[in-house]
Amino acid sequence: MSPTNRSIAGLGIGLAAAGVATAAGIAAGRVSKERHARLSVLAPAGAYSHTPDKEFVVVADDGVPLHVEIDEPAGDTSSGDKPTVVFSHGFCLSLESWVLQRKALVRDGFRVVTWDQRGHGRSGRGSEESCDIDQLGRDLHRVIEEAAPDGQLVLIGHSMGGMTTMALADQHPDLVRDRVVATAFVATSAGGAQLVSLGFGQYFGKLVGRFGPSVLDRLSSRPGLVRTALRAGRDIEEFLVERWSFASPVPPAAVRLTGDMIFGTPLDVMADFLPTFDQHDKRDALVHFHGVEVLVLNGVHDVLTPPDHSEEIVRLVPGAEHVVIEEAGHIIMLEHPEVLNEQFEGLIDRGMRAAAEGVKVDRKPRVRRTVTDLAKRRKVARARRGEGRA
Repeated sequence: MSPTNRSIAGLGIGLAAAGVATAAGIAAGRVSKERHARLSVLAPAGAYSHTPDKEFVVVADDGVPLHVEIDEPAGDTSSGDKPTVVFSHGFCLSLESWVLQRKALVRDGFRVVTWDQRGHGRSGRGSEESCDIDQLGRDLHRVIEEAAPDGQLVLIGHSMGGMTTMALADQHPDLVRDRVVATAFVATSAGGAQLVSLGFGQYFGKLVGRFGPSVLDRLSSRPGLVRTALRAGRDIEEFLVERWSFASPVPPAAVRLTGDMIFGTPLDVMADFLPTFDQHDKRDALVHFHGVEVLVLNGVHDVLTPPDHSEEIVRLVPGAEHVVIEEAGHIIMLEHPEVLNEQFEGLIDRGMRAAAEGVKVDRKPRVRRTVTDLAKRRKVARARRGEGRA
């Protein structure tokens, strides 16, 4: 094997620990230019770019600077009677992962707060010991103190961001009780089960969880090797991102954005965070969301936080609405943005009405399986070919 191929293979092992590498034996075939050209029409120019109204730094309780952005409602629409929506992103991502949702909510007249979790995006890193879910909960509280000190709140968290929201509730149940009108847990887990399996199955997942941090630490000391591997394996990088992040075709720009976020996360930061996922258990904290309008949303083909993790959250939160999205992977907000935007709008509307009426949510959990436009098109195509007919 050539030195370049060995570098790529070594990088693949490290990325597996971060949840973006492919299983052994799967070849990373080149993504065709023709396919990219077809998908490009799904995303107009500038769809993934956004300029916030305000950017600033919030200092965490241990001194780590956290990058925060605020979007004010568009036009003359007043947000005075509407909650502020606070988004928390997932592991190896950044606030950019919410770009399509924040645009939609701003158009609908909402004030939106996004932030980079420590070690991610433009935020500071902190110590190795500070890379745990409880500290992230404290960070979120500091962000809310500075960016949304009063008024109603909607908390939306994806993957690690959902865990952050649970940690916040565990530490500040009064904030949830007094100010939060709605919460969305997107492709996340309350813990209490093996999380660092990364789609490899229980046995190999444990090996990745055990040895992944040390591999990533060694790779982080050789940044030149990593950069060389990435330059030599751009197509491999895109394959890995698509394989582990999505379950349906997405525009090349979405793959590129996801890849930039994942591969832009320092490898030693990945290593520092991995242990906290297997220690994470916030099932008891979910009691603080009883009576709050809660949406639990996941993709059928999510290999990082499979549907059973969402089902456990729904079981523990009476009245939670569970939406299961067909042909969706882990990065649902970029894969099916129109579905998430619609679901978030409905969630916020229900939360605002319940808060205005002083009503606590007490209905039975309800599961809805959402069929995406892609699934509908495939069903129509099969019908036209005469497939599936009696």
